[in-house]
Amino acid sequence: MSLHDMNPTMKFVTLTVIMFGLALFYNPWTPLVIIVGTLLIQLVATDVSWKRWGMFLIPFLITAIGTFWTTLVFGKNLEGETWMTILGQDITVEERRVAVALSLRVLAFTVLSLLFMMTTDSKRFVMSLMQQAKLSPTIAYSALVGFRFIPLLQRELQQLQYAHQLRGISLNTKWERLRHVPKLLLPLLAGSIRRAERIAFSMEARGFTSGKRTIYDKVEVKSSDFVWSGVLLALFGIAIWAGI
Repeated sequence: MSLHDMNPTMKFVTLTVIMFGLALFYNPWTPLVIIVGTLLIQLVATDVSWKRWGMFLIPFLITAIGTFWTTLVFGKNLEGETWMTILGQDITVEERRVAVALSLRVLAFTVLSLLFMMTTDSKRFVMSLMQQAKLSPTIAYSALVGFRFIPLLQRELQQLQYAHQLRGISLNTKWERLRHVPKLLLPLLAGSIRRAERIAFSMEARGFTSGKRTIYDKVEVKSSDFVWSGVLLALFGIAIWAGI
């Protein structure tokens, strides 16, 4: 019973409820328990690449460290026992607690978001929103087309780079490729506009502008989905208890 198989809409709603609930607590223990519990669930019930996960985590880890530092130095002055002195400013134990709580909250939001992102297929998520959340097929398929555009643009950019290399332009290093990107934007944009126009005509020809549509790829709600929702909400309950 993998978390990858959980109904995407139920997973999204459950994690969103946990995130909104987490925003109401200002102690460091609640987000810490969420972080540890989410990592354990990810370790046991997913096949996520930890290397890829770590690469996504890096910018948010920097944000958490920045939040900790700015809260210590520029945050509201709170009375209490002095913990340490930074740049001539006394930092109290209470100020440290608030800084740790805020930085851990950033990391808790991050690990929950990464758990959803790395265990959810974009196509299945959009189809689930259309079937369980009653999202309009026009909006759903338009969003799905947007998801599919990203790899298409990457492939077209690579083809343009190959074409320029055949014409004698050196693009052997990353710096040369990066510096040459502005010259590729115009043909890339023109190709994207033409492709978007063809897709719009195609969707209109298939009746996306009106009428009820049938569903071929069904995304169902299973009993295991409720089990996973219960596990995640139970983790949130334990986190709340730890912070009381």
